[in-house]
Amino acid sequence: MILSQLRDYLKTNRRAALADMAIRFDADPGALRGMLERLMAKGLVERLPQGTACGGGCCKCDSATVEIYAWREND
Repeated sequence: MILSQLRDYLKTNRRAALADMAIRFDADPGALRGMLERLMAKGLVERLPQGTACGGGCCKCDSATVEIYAWREND
């Protein structure tokens, strides 16, 4: 997977859980964290505080264990 694909995914979806991105890209969560850290260093993405709801509305996940990342850049 290319960093630009992850960037475009977050830009389109505005926020996503790490687990969802791992499924979407068939990638290891640790590898995704590394790419997300690069995007965070550029100020494009932020990791939301623990306990933040993903916004999906299903309420099936324990919000205390879910890592949510959000797109920051203004379009």
